[in-house]
Amino acid sequence: MDIKQVNPDAVPKRELCNGAQLPVIGLGTFGSDHYDNDTIARAVKTAIRLGYRHIDCASVYGNEKEIGQAIAEVIAEGIVTREELWITSKVWNDMHGRVAEACRQSLKDLQLEYLDLYLVHWPFPNFHAKGVSVDSRDPNAEPYIHEHYMQTWRAMEQLVDEGLVRNIGTSNMTRPKMELLLRDCRIRPVVNEMELHPHFQQPELFDYMRSQRIQPIGFCPIGSPNRPERDKTPEDTVPIEDPVIVRIAAAHGVHPAVICLKWAVQRGEVVIPFSVKPEKFMSNLRSAVEDPLSDAEMKEIAAIDKNCRFIKGQVFCWPGAEWPDLWDSDGVIKQ
Repeated sequence: MDIKQVNPDAVPKRELCNGAQLPVIGLGTFGSDHYDNDTIARAVKTAIRLGYRHIDCASVYGNEKEIGQAIAEVIAEGIVTREELWITSKVWNDMHGRVAEACRQSLKDLQLEYLDLYLVHWPFPNFHAKGVSVDSRDPNAEPYIHEHYMQTWRAMEQLVDEGLVRNIGTSNMTRPKMELLLRDCRIRPVVNEMELHPHFQQPELFDYMRSQRIQPIGFCPIGSPNRPERDKTPEDTVPIEDPVIVRIAAAHGVHPAVICLKWAVQRGEVVIPFSVKPEKFMSNLRSAVEDPLSDAEMKEIAAIDKNCRFIKGQVFCWPGAEWPDLWDSDGVIKQ
């Protein structure tokens, strides 16, 4: 391969509230409906060879077995050691009542003895059925109930006690939910994975997480142009086509997607873009270490926020709810 590797040691890391070091750019592994599992596994293997050390996985993506084999192969080849990698997985909605079982299955599939980070994928449990996916509305979904979430979180804490995971965190959490969790948890979440891109900057939630020393991890950092059709609505915008992003990209001689990543990293995020193309791996990785944006460019991008959420989560709505209810738009959650 002619593409030059980026030195992994040159990639900045965020120090989490417990002292752990998380690389600022990772490889997402949600292939949407466009890539098969083997293609994504090859992407993981290539990415690690080129300098990536942070891989973001989830059981619901359905590809952890293939990714686990890819990781095992690069370790066996001496390209990387297990200790040099940061591997994340997530417990899915239908396993909130069986967290340890879910974690052990991910460990088995990924061929690992421990996870660096384990997240609660969504704060909406389904205790009634197994196998609910993202492809259809869950008839057994229920609103956030704090007592139920804390049952899940205590099981997450137990995984840390047992050494199966080293860090635990949340995903798709709002401030009211996080305030309750921080009030009642024994082990604090180190991260919150949340949708973040130039057209959906969530400044208040972003600042709140950082004020609590919870590291924001931004998914959809370039706007997820290949997201499934179920997640698209007519009012959606395209960050990489925004005139401000396009103009700044031209000035730097890079693709607009790279500017989105530079902005995110300089803002203080950890980002997990997805790609299967080696040339994109490298431009994404280099975005964190080369040619930073000026203060003026950062301010220009901050001004193009459109409050345009792409991953609305509408498939998880409980009967009678609308998707804004997932994000506490009514200001009321069940405690």
